[in-house]
Amino acid sequence: MKKTRVLIIEDEKLIRWSLRQRFTEEGFIVDEAETGHGGLAKLAQATYDLVMLDYRLPDTSGLDVLRRLRELDLDVVVIMMTAYSTIESAVEAIRLGAYDYLTKPFKMDELMLLVEKGLETTQLKRQVRDFREQMQQRFGVNRIIGQCSVMQDLYAVIGDVAPSPASTIFLQGESGTGKDLVAKTIHYNSNRADRPFMNITCTALTESLLESELFGHERGAFTDAKTQKKGLFELADGGTVYLDEVGDMARGLQAKLLRFLEERMFRRVGGVHDIEVDVRIIAATNRDIEKAINEGHFREDLFYRLNIIPILLPPLRERGDDIMLLIRHFMSGFATEFRRPVTGVTDAAEAKLCAYPWPGNVRELRNAVERAVLLAKTEVLGPEAFVLGHVGASSAAEEDGALSGIRLPAAGLDLQCVEKHLIKQALSMAQNNRTRAARLLHISRDQLRYRMEKFKML
Repeated sequence: MKKTRVLIIEDEKLIRWSLRQRFTEEGFIVDEAETGHGGLAKLAQATYDLVMLDYRLPDTSGLDVLRRLRELDLDVVVIMMTAYSTIESAVEAIRLGAYDYLTKPFKMDELMLLVEKGLETTQLKRQVRDFREQMQQRFGVNRIIGQCSVMQDLYAVIGDVAPSPASTIFLQGESGTGKDLVAKTIHYNSNRADRPFMNITCTALTESLLESELFGHERGAFTDAKTQKKGLFELADGGTVYLDEVGDMARGLQAKLLRFLEERMFRRVGGVHDIEVDVRIIAATNRDIEKAINEGHFREDLFYRLNIIPILLPPLRERGDDIMLLIRHFMSGFATEFRRPVTGVTDAAEAKLCAYPWPGNVRELRNAVERAVLLAKTEVLGPEAFVLGHVGASSAAEEDGALSGIRLPAAGLDLQCVEKHLIKQALSMAQNNRTRAARLLHISRDQLRYRMEKFKML
């Protein structure tokens, strides 16, 4: 267990000796300095948990040492000591960041109680700081894998939005595109990072339970409400609430969410008092929200209130070379985790993986790579190592049925002409929308563009 390090900055030898004796008895590691400059030199050379600092020193003021210490941003408990106590000096010391202020002579037992409380506070601050640094490393923008232009645009948006005062952000994208990762990245790269990140899936609970989870409830609000409960909005005060699948929220609750977004106040279920909080709302949906509005499933006014900062996450099939970039990234991680000597894939496997439309997006890709690496028999994986699509024969049967009407003429045909004809059909069906046309052909947008260039269709 790490021992507590203490620095005593005091010009009176007897006081230094008394403090050293007591701190040593408590198992602390103790260093001393007779002057302010000597103390600052030691602070520059080692990390301390506690500084006992005299108010008057031979070469400088203890307050000047405290100012310099705070400029260095050292996370350390400072207890000031003085024989010349005034209210003004005490107030100034506390303002500059001293934990407390003691008048000489003081009782050692009282000092040790003060030290114990101060060290507990500092330990908690360090834990919060370390956790924040870990989360920023884990959810840094550079942890989102992708090099295509749409992902570069996404990085720029996240970089702008995260530190901004924006209180409402709306993520839209298909299932598996990484909306939860983007939400956490925004939170942990904002000035709210040391406050809670609370998330809930809006389809996981009934309307009444979801309302209670979001807004909390008072004791006796309903049959099972035996105690008061704070909701996520209240618990996350100062932080972020992530509402996943908000497009499936019941209309009755949509109205209450709209009121909260407009006023930033709410009442617990069964409550009579408004509660005001400061939270950033990140909402996400994989639904076609405009269709949901037209069908009456989603409130148009709530959509406009959520859509202040819209962020669209692209499906994997539109990200071109990012497919192989992600495969190599996941393969390297799983090879290390499962201790499998997997180093890459064959050209045939790469062709199969790049031609597949990935309806489940990055989540599906990650699962496919995990399974392939876990069951790997060779260092370089072939196409047979990757099971794509739904397990079973249904998808293959459907595909065979769709192709059963195609017959090869006895004289044969030009395969490139067939390919060009199918591309024209797909573009016509998609009203020249290349993304939708590529989806119909089960290829990426970049692959479609390559074929269009080959056939001089651009």
